[in-house]
Amino acid sequence: MEITKVEIRPMRSEGNLKAFCSVVFDDVFIVHSVKVIQGKENLFVAMPSQETKSGEFRDTAHPIDNDFRLKLEEVILQRYMEVVGNGKNRPSALEEIPTEDVTI
Repeated sequence: MEITKVEIRPMRSEGNLKAFCSVVFDDVFIVHSVKVIQGKENLFVAMPSQETKSGEFRDTAHPIDNDFRLKLEEVILQRYMEVVGNGKNRPSALEEIPTEDVTI
């Protein structure tokens, strides 16, 4: 499976949520609402989730294979850093950042 495009939509607030992302696979399938979040020490990727009746959050889409999850996180965080950099020359919130083809 190839990750063929990652769209980064940086958040303008100063909270822990740094960006929403959409990820396209094989140019035919897209997953929206992937999040880049600032943890205590590092940025991490959170998959789309929905709150259950008991108040817990459950992922609605996620990688099954750990190797694929690590590669997906790597590609998303790399694109996030390219978009936001150090805050200079920040692109518009809707700019698409295509990835190179990443075969998994």
